[in-house]
Amino acid sequence: MLNLLKIANRTCGLRFSYSIVELKCHYVTEPISNTPPTARKDKVSKAMKAYLERAKSHNEFMKIQDHEFKLGKRHLANMMGEDPETFTQANIDEAIQYLFPSGLYDKTARPIMKPPEEVIPQRKAAEFDETGRPFHSLFYTARPHYNKLLFDIVENINSLNAFEDRMIQKQLDADVTLKLETSGFEWISKAALEKHLLEILSDAEYDNFVRAMTRLCQLPYSYREKCFINQFRKPMLMKTDSDKIPKPQFDENGKAYITIYECMRKSARADVTVTMPGSGNITINGQDITYFEVTQAREQDFNVNIILVGHTFSFLSFSQK
Repeated sequence: MLNLLKIANRTCGLRFSYSIVELKCHYVTEPISNTPPTARKDKVSKAMKAYLERAKSHNEFMKIQDHEFKLGKRHLANMMGEDPETFTQANIDEAIQYLFPSGLYDKTARPIMKPPEEVIPQRKAAEFDETGRPFHSLFYTARPHYNKLLFDIVENINSLNAFEDRMIQKQLDADVTLKLETSGFEWISKAALEKHLLEILSDAEYDNFVRAMTRLCQLPYSYREKCFINQFRKPMLMKTDSDKIPKPQFDENGKAYITIYECMRKSARADVTVTMPGSGNITINGQDITYFEVTQAREQDFNVNIILVGHTFSFLSFSQK
């Protein structure tokens, strides 16, 4: 500081008295603490906090359900005289069918005992981190998995079109024997697609999915993406065997007839024979319809419907067992 004042005095031509100021620095020493500084708390977004609370309650609920399933499994194994440690799901299904026999046509209405993860609908995993940053690039479309599926379909279509162009340049045609078979299959339902994607879809969005997949299947080289396509289609039910109409037989006089054996009605069993041409008479153990004394029994127990296109049959006999 003294040198600076001298330089300023020579430069400005000023004469003034100056004094040397003696500066003293005092250092205050504090005892060194071994405790680390307070760590900065990471802020958790409200959305993530709400999800963590829901996920925690859901996990606790699933733990309770899993515990009850395992407990019920052990009780069921003891009732059936089996070892609980080797009691499989197939054994559980057989035991439930034995202990709770049901004649309900719809299998979903019958009593079952399945693991909770197969019965209780699944939930989406967290789609964002603790700071609220989403993991999926299409998160802000509100249906990321659905839009990603459409993106994959378009990617496959473009890939197959490019492959077809290369084959055309080589003057090669697609192998007809490898063509993807579309008859006898149908696309999975809207409910099944929503369960697969874990997202709620509108009818228009489901229609867009069906049109895109149909366009993919129509390409000549669609068999190259067979694994991808088979994820979203299922075979149609074959009813030809159950609805097959029996062919008429002929007796020694050349008269056509059909006999249906073991027609079940409650505890009764009957063999029904119809002939063509017939007389229109009904014979039940050698008697007419008055064999059933109660009118209600005539209307309910005698209920046989046979439809043959182009032919007219009449009842010849109805033998009750």
